[in-house]
Amino acid sequence: MKNLTAFSFCLIFVFSIRAQHANFNSQRNWSLHKKELQIGLGATQFNGDLGGAEGIGRDYSLKDIDWPATGVAFWLGYRQRFHPYFATTSSLCVFNLKGADSLSEEPSRYARNLHFRSLGVEIQQRIEWIFAAKEQFGSTYNLPGNYSKKNRSQQYYLFGGIGLCYFNPRAQDAEGNWTSLRKLRTEDQDQPYSPLTLTLPMGIGFRMGISKMWRVGIELAYVKTFTDYLDDVSTVYANPANLAPEAEYFANPAVGNPSFDPGQKRGDPNQKDAYYHMNVVFTRNLTYKDYAKQRKKFNLKSSGKYKV
Repeated sequence: MKNLTAFSFCLIFVFSIRAQHANFNSQRNWSLHKKELQIGLGATQFNGDLGGAEGIGRDYSLKDIDWPATGVAFWLGYRQRFHPYFATTSSLCVFNLKGADSLSEEPSRYARNLHFRSLGVEIQQRIEWIFAAKEQFGSTYNLPGNYSKKNRSQQYYLFGGIGLCYFNPRAQDAEGNWTSLRKLRTEDQDQPYSPLTLTLPMGIGFRMGISKMWRVGIELAYVKTFTDYLDDVSTVYANPANLAPEAEYFANPAVGNPSFDPGQKRGDPNQKDAYYHMNVVFTRNLTYKDYAKQRKKFNLKSSGKYKV
């Protein structure tokens, strides 16, 4: 019921904004922003088996966000707008994820005492639906007593796509040294899990013009993965006798009570890991180099009292 209510609220929000910005600009205006370079900087949050609020966690639950475990992200993209309502973006994102049971409000997870950090490198291809926009490219006529219209560029959009992400979870031993976990097989896997996973990014964004050539905006994204090992935690505790000596501490660093014996639940393989991005994105127009020349291209030459 809560999910249905949230979905209904999102639909109302989208269509209310769409109604306020019903007048999309002509081909002349949107085509002046066909090709763009995007640079972003933002924050990340892991959503998986580690940390989180009290109770059973979910891979889409905002209540499990641990603010002290916020990571950073750098984003570079190329955007191609092929329709007034649609654009596609190819991007590269480098970010770090981290999580720790020491931040959890759930007693059993706190006692489990697992933690990780990971460098992530992701490539994405996504499509963008611009559901509301106000785009205005200066005045059409410069007549006596007619004040020129300002250049405007405001867009609200939803996006979704597919990606490929590299990850490498690491943890700190009792001496404070960071060690890569994948090859240690801390859950006694037959083979190390793959360091690559497909991803499904989806989200919402807003951008606005700050000059003739630049726009700035903000994006909120949820990225679903197809692995449960972003944090190196998925199934059950392994028998220490089956582990390499260097893997024993990382497999079960539990503190206090309860204790965790071989075969007991260590993670939840039924829910794949996910993460969130919140990025501030700067967009540089590549369609034209000289703003004034491009205006002349899309306007008639002045004649008599008209100057366009």
